[in-house]
Amino acid sequence: RSNVGKSSFINTLLNRKNLARTSGKPGKTQLLNFFNIDDKLRFVDVPGYGYAKNSKTVRNKLEQMIAQYILQRKQLVNVFVLIDIRHEQQKIDREFIDWLGQSNIPFSIIFTKADKLSGGKAKANAEAWMKKLEDTWEITPPYFITSSENKVGREEVLGYIESINTALANDTAE
Repeated sequence: RSNVGKSSFINTLLNRKNLARTSGKPGKTQLLNFFNIDDKLRFVDVPGYGYAKNSKTVRNKLEQMIAQYILQRKQLVNVFVLIDIRHEQQKIDREFIDWLGQSNIPFSIIFTKADKLSGGKAKANAEAWMKKLEDTWEITPPYFITSSENKVGREEVLGYIESINTALANDTAE
């Protein structure tokens, strides 16, 4: 989704301040931006979906580009869906998550901007958001509560990425 902190999240994970360009204006990212990390890992910063100030034609083209990339990229290992923790579950986010599940795309949810809420409120919002998935999801995806401002959740997400890479390495070794 637009303006949830996708570029900031990449910068935080990689411990780089301005690697992925950020902006206070929603809709800044208009292309797929690739970040190759030591030829071992790649992050892709994608445009956010649902930005209303873009024309419907531009929105449709961006959504089509994202969908094609996700569905056709054979090397895709995990999609991080970023959700602003301050908001209740929005229809557009739920539709995207349900589409990922129906498309058998592995993903996890990253709740961003936790620094904008008290610790207890952030956790409660994330749990309420995930509880709503239980109406149709038998098993809910992994989720993390993060803040690019104070690096909350960074180590947990990096550990999760490492566990995925270890599992992949073990699968290829067999």
